[in-house]
Amino acid sequence: MKKALRDALDDRGYATLTPVQTAVMDPDLAGQDLLVSAQTGSGKTLGFGLAIAPTLLKDVEEFDAADAPLALVIAPTRELALQVKRELAWLYAKAGAVMASCVGGMDMRDERRALARGAHIVVATPGRLRDHIMRGSIDLSAVRSVVLDEADEMLDLGFREDLEFILGETPEDRQTLLFSATVPRSIAELAKSYQKDAQRIVTKSESDQHADIDYKAMQVNERDTENAVINTLLFHQAPNAIVFANTRAMVNRLTTRLSNRGFKVVALSGELSQAERSHALQALRDGRAQVCVATDVAARGIDLPGLDLVVHAELPSSHETLLHRSGRTGRAGRHGVSALIVTKRNRKKAERILKFAKITPEWGNAPSAEEVRARDEERMLGDEIWTTEIDGSEAATVATLTASFDLQQLAAAYLRLYRSVRSAPEELSEVEERKPRAKEEFGPSQWFSIAGGRATGAEPRRLLPMLCKLGGLNKDDIGAIRVRDEESFVQVLDASVAKFLEAIGPDMTVEDGAAIKQLDTPPNLGGPRPDRARRPERPGKFSRPDRPDRPERKERTDRPRRTDGDGEFKRGPRRERTWSDADEKPRAAKPKPAKPTERRSPRTADAGGRDAHKPKRKGPTPPAGKPNSKKNKARALTVGKPGTKGKRPAAGGKPKY
Repeated sequence: MKKALRDALDDRGYATLTPVQTAVMDPDLAGQDLLVSAQTGSGKTLGFGLAIAPTLLKDVEEFDAADAPLALVIAPTRELALQVKRELAWLYAKAGAVMASCVGGMDMRDERRALARGAHIVVATPGRLRDHIMRGSIDLSAVRSVVLDEADEMLDLGFREDLEFILGETPEDRQTLLFSATVPRSIAELAKSYQKDAQRIVTKSESDQHADIDYKAMQVNERDTENAVINTLLFHQAPNAIVFANTRAMVNRLTTRLSNRGFKVVALSGELSQAERSHALQALRDGRAQVCVATDVAARGIDLPGLDLVVHAELPSSHETLLHRSGRTGRAGRHGVSALIVTKRNRKKAERILKFAKITPEWGNAPSAEEVRARDEERMLGDEIWTTEIDGSEAATVATLTASFDLQQLAAAYLRLYRSVRSAPEELSEVEERKPRAKEEFGPSQWFSIAGGRATGAEPRRLLPMLCKLGGLNKDDIGAIRVRDEESFVQVLDASVAKFLEAIGPDMTVEDGAAIKQLDTPPNLGGPRPDRARRPERPGKFSRPDRPDRPERKERTDRPRRTDGDGEFKRGPRRERTWSDADEKPRAAKPKPAKPTERRSPRTADAGGRDAHKPKRKGPTPPAGKPNSKKNKARALTVGKPGTKGKRPAAGGKPKY
């Protein structure tokens, strides 16, 4: 490790490195392409900062004067890009590195001036970096290393085309590093196309990548989703918490609801400006805000120190998103909680996502109001204030209180004051578990046999309405219907047998003359279904001994054109069809009706004129409307007066000349 980087780590108090940082510092991997898969929050930013150092600094300890960029770091969001810039700035500060950023939402003119002054490392988002390349604002000819941070998220956001364009503009002998929490097929294909013999680094297996996170799946009713979020925040009382939603509308709704309930809350969504996002994140770091409500994209890669609770107000779209969301907590050896709010309608979806993520959560209900109050009392009794000695300035007041009130009154007053500064929990409706319906006994019955089964197309769904119609029964009078190959059996209640026999008649037949008879004993329906004769297996496409091998197909060549002796194309005699009296002659097309006469322009057709644009108005001229301007008013006053040649006549009148 370079001395400048080692001194920077010592100044920051880094005694040991994380597993991913140790893995990328392997001397055998220096300068090679890397595909790194590591848990979110495992120190990937510092990891690739250390990994590119040998390629950037080579044999020197400090950078030369800044000119064209030596390294590109590409991140999916503005917040993550600016966060990466801050981390790399202190890491390379003693090496004399000049940093620059190209992110959306910032003034592009300032970025162009910074690039013109020169920079060693440029941190950018894909769209803005592509704009600078196309405008000629940045020179990539000297780039030695390219880092794609959160590469899977950039592909999910549709930046594949931008990334391919950017990588195509950089030198081919560059070092390419892909860092991602997950490595789906799309990332593997990108690595195969733009990396050279990339070394795969996996610091944790999928089974234990989130061992420091307790997953809780809480089933609630649909109308109690927001109340469950409030109770979960009150129950855990985390110093910092993040609540994930899928849409901006839900982010705004939850932010308003939590703010009204007394929470110090900020929002992160795509509709906020860069300044508003920066202020929100700074409020969380300073402790001025306690809860952050965000969408997946807006919260991608943000680093919130001390984040102990992640609440999924709405289920993520995939198991990768679940891992990214939950990875905001449980960092650097700290334990965290990831709570999923699951409605009854989304239970199957939640189970499928958790299964793909290889996570086994603790299923249960959201904290009730009673559980929240009980947890508050535990925290109150465990507060350090009870063990603090009485200060001299408090002694007189304490003596007055103990002399004026008894112990029970003082405890009740303290409890009221303690609860008054905290939000009250919400009442949740009870979640009813769906129980399987118990199978009811059909009762005393008689069995009937009907001639015909599967061979004749008999099915229960066809037999039931037929028997109800012919036998005068309803569906409750008929029990089991069993269809066999050549015979079908029907169960009828004893109370309905007489009516059924009377409706069928003495001939005992149903539709299509199928005979029906009453059985003295129930049929034997418990045996297994007989095996059908299996069709002999056909030989494979390429294993038929009775068929000779096909001859190899010859290559197709263009056929020579048929010509006569002079080299001209020879055409055969043209066949002419002649109609005979026996043939059906084609019908003549019906003439189209003539169009109505249209008004002609002053230039007649003989003089080279053309039809007017509008047809002649039919009927009397409509009356003049209400004048809306001086011109219309004057025109209306002159209609019908002498000397108004060419003016529009009044309603029902003629112009006077």
